[in-house]
Amino acid sequence: MADLFFGGIDVGSLSTEAVIINSEEQVLAEVVLITGVNGSEAAQKALNQALELAELAQSQIAALTSTGYGRASVPFATGKTTEISCHGVGAHHLFPSTGTVIDVGGQDSKVIQIDDRGHMLDFSMNDKCAAGTGRFLEVMADRLELELDELSNPAYITGPSTPISSTCTVFAESEVISLLAKDTPREQIVNGLQRSIVNRIWSMVVSIGIHGEVTITGGVAKNQGLIKVLEEKLGQKLNVPKNPQTVGALGAALIAKRHHSDSTST
Repeated sequence: MADLFFGGIDVGSLSTEAVIINSEEQVLAEVVLITGVNGSEAAQKALNQALELAELAQSQIAALTSTGYGRASVPFATGKTTEISCHGVGAHHLFPSTGTVIDVGGQDSKVIQIDDRGHMLDFSMNDKCAAGTGRFLEVMADRLELELDELSNPAYITGPSTPISSTCTVFAESEVISLLAKDTPREQIVNGLQRSIVNRIWSMVVSIGIHGEVTITGGVAKNQGLIKVLEEKLGQKLNVPKNPQTVGALGAALIAKRHHSDSTST
């Protein structure tokens, strides 16, 4: 019997990811693109690039699930589901002992409790303000005249920290401007920013508790400085995927495979 292929598309506010897997749930291709102003076009472009990498045609995809805030804008999807479900399934697939998922995306952050199949049991979400998200870090890096990669340097969180008290991106930016005007060292400001993000994540963790191993997903998981501070706060090591941005799309592809299997077995 010919192998079957499944896809997942995660249309986020800042980036769009595509993942293609086979029947054995092996990842054949994964792509990350900037979403831009048209989520539907970004989804098609991401899928096209993933298909090219996997050396497949779109007609060979047996099922494809879309997720993310723009999941409704993917006309070729055979199903759609929430990013909370997808990050849970994706994190469990990569790290089977995961019981808690911390997802820090472009415009929101969430803490998810999952069962031994990756299904969501409970979650806490911050979607009212971009503070503590990828967009927040982009704004702060620009204000500090640093590249985003520089902002994640673990060396910046080893010394003194200047607290950032504002819980709004706009006010936090004003606070940073004021600190720079007072000649506060950038390293201290970066340290304070990282710790302010961790404190926001911690408040969500406290609201639902820690269960099992903790896996972090989303683009902010590439921030090594933040990972170090968060591990100190949690008192345990984090599971960090090789490609944390594509965990949601991976989960979507796995869900597409499950739904296809269920529909063909009845």
